[in-house]
Amino acid sequence: MTNRTIHIQDLGVIEYQPAWDYQEQLLQENVRIKQARGRGELPADSTVETTNHFLFCEHPPVYTLGKSGHMENLLLDEAQLADKGIAFVPTNRGGDITYHGPGQVVGYPILDLEYFFTDIGKYLRLLEEVVIRTLADYGIKGDRSPGETGVWLDPEDPKKARKICAMGVRCSRWVTMHGFALNVNTDLNYFSNIIPCGIVDKKVAAMQEELGREIPLGEVKEKLLQHFAEVFDAVIA
Repeated sequence: MTNRTIHIQDLGVIEYQPAWDYQEQLLQENVRIKQARGRGELPADSTVETTNHFLFCEHPPVYTLGKSGHMENLLLDEAQLADKGIAFVPTNRGGDITYHGPGQVVGYPILDLEYFFTDIGKYLRLLEEVVIRTLADYGIKGDRSPGETGVWLDPEDPKKARKICAMGVRCSRWVTMHGFALNVNTDLNYFSNIIPCGIVDKKVAAMQEELGREIPLGEVKEKLLQHFAEVFDAVIA
């Protein structure tokens, strides 16, 4: 299989649950095709194949908790969340708790990794590489922190280390969903209500704060797609 074409959609501002439901729909469509192929239900000359997608979106304020996360990392109760107008959604992705909100670029790749490689660790490292290259375009040195998924600034210095991009994925029959959230013009005050990703001793960062100016989200998306195509050897459609 050689289909590395990625179909791009920008969902704009969308609540977290509808975006999750749409990802699930795309994932399950791919899984059904793979199951039918595995059961021999598709003729040998069938042109039916799975499809790769990349969804961009921006969420209203929401805290999401991964399936291995801990509720104690949410520092607000239900009444406080309602008072602040922040949603809370438990999810089936990996990782702990994080925040999504305005000014953040959220990317959800729904990929059939059998077109690329069957290695979740490699997939996460390449997603990190896409973000690291994008940050480099703005003169920001993104890096990895050993044992901690995502992209960091100054990870080697405990006093300065801060996370600029969170990641969490789900994979079913080598089809991915969920993805990354890059803080661009994000209000970082929202992170004070959680222990981000369950890591107590490190802070968060945003591109706007690092550069001292607002960055157009559309521009960042274009750069992310360019580097995604390069890193994954993919074709953007």
